[in-house]
Amino acid sequence: MRKSILAAVVAVVGFSAANAAMALTVGVSWSNFQEERWKTDEAAIKAALDAAGASYVSTDAQSSSSKQLADVESLISQGVNALIILGQDTTAIGPAVQEAIDAGIPVISYDRLIEDPRAFYITFDNVEVGRMQARAVLAAAPKGNYVMIKGSNTDPNADFLRGGQQEVLQQALDAGDIKIVGEAYTDGWLPANAQKNMEQILTQNDNKVDAVVASNDGTAGGVVAALTAQGMQGIPVSGQDGDKAALNRVAAGTQTVSVWKDARELGKEAATVAVALANKTDPKAIPNVQTFKTPGGNEVNAVFLTPIPITKDNLGVVVDAGWITKDELCQGVSNGPAPCN
Repeated sequence: MRKSILAAVVAVVGFSAANAAMALTVGVSWSNFQEERWKTDEAAIKAALDAAGASYVSTDAQSSSSKQLADVESLISQGVNALIILGQDTTAIGPAVQEAIDAGIPVISYDRLIEDPRAFYITFDNVEVGRMQARAVLAAAPKGNYVMIKGSNTDPNADFLRGGQQEVLQQALDAGDIKIVGEAYTDGWLPANAQKNMEQILTQNDNKVDAVVASNDGTAGGVVAALTAQGMQGIPVSGQDGDKAALNRVAAGTQTVSVWKDARELGKEAATVAVALANKTDPKAIPNVQTFKTPGGNEVNAVFLTPIPITKDNLGVVVDAGWITKDELCQGVSNGPAPCN
């Protein structure tokens, strides 16, 4: 009798646990889902949530901070158990984060820091990304006029990247080997805005530019378009994200480096942490968690993943990892670097 009762209790507990897992819903608020990058992240988030027996719902702010506020409120009203937010304006999103916290919903600031000590931060080491970008460009152009095309001024990552870039370039600047002749933030990280900024800087400097440190692959694409229009394609240009178009540019020789942040790993990590926090796991118990002191003086729980710089010398890495096919990488490239040779 006791065994029968025990078996029944175990069955009920198991059934309840399974139902609880299935009942979990994670909401994701995207800042601008039109960028190629975020589709890869989404697929990884969905796969990890499926594996955990949780559901996925999302919204797209379409580069509007006011729409993102309404989006997060909508996700909260839908009864999500955890929120992953890729902030369009990580300061403006504050009231929505407060509303979620008040409702007992854990918040994850995804890839872009939200200045709130209660938001769990998941990203790659963006200062190191900036260092990697600058190292690659400096190695290709140890002397000359530099342009700094930064990210959005509403995204803390833009300044994290710029800080890392400056660390690497400082010695060459002090020695007079290089000179920064133009610098601009890129509103919304949009390639069209980066192209306009680059066109203006080229005009201001009579095209006397030898290298460009661009902070992501989208801005790098805008920069390369502006350079190509002036017959200047091929000067060193940096980027990040491992966008397929950017990796193709690396193979073709019009972009020097794309710092690859495997979005599949970032998405998986965010989904895993979201489910754990929704199940009331102590943030300090999350694997690889560390305390990060933010520029605003807050201390947040964070997980940082490691990026990899991809140049013409190691293009095979992204092919071997299944990130991009050889055909996609080498499209239009003849007699290029391996594996496009």
